[in-house]
Amino acid sequence: MNTHADAPLEDAPGSAATDEARPAGAGRRAGVSLLVYGVLRLAAFLVPFGLMMLLPAFHDLWWLAAIFAALIGLSISVLFLRRPLADAAQSLAARREAAPRARTERELEDELEDAANDDAQRG
Repeated sequence: MNTHADAPLEDAPGSAATDEARPAGAGRRAGVSLLVYGVLRLAAFLVPFGLMMLLPAFHDLWWLAAIFAALIGLSISVLFLRRPLADAAQSLAARREAAPRARTERELEDELEDAANDDAQRG
């Protein structure tokens, strides 16, 4: 039997989890950071690929040019795109922290068990 103990449950409207407001611009910053990083990574691949396709040796071996461009793009992104990657990761982490988290079935059961234990100890 599968109980899905860690599956998040939907909170009722008006509960504390749904009433928490996200900081203004948290989602927009993450989107812009990811867009900038994605465009730079794409350019790091497409520019070497385009330059290699201009060479006559790669006209028939386009797949080899794609492999070389991928390796060059990876190297460029590791060496020069650390700050955009860090910005994107930081904005995603901030966005995740700001998002309301649904309570799991296990957390609800723990609260009920704690309340029952407190009632039993009182008397």
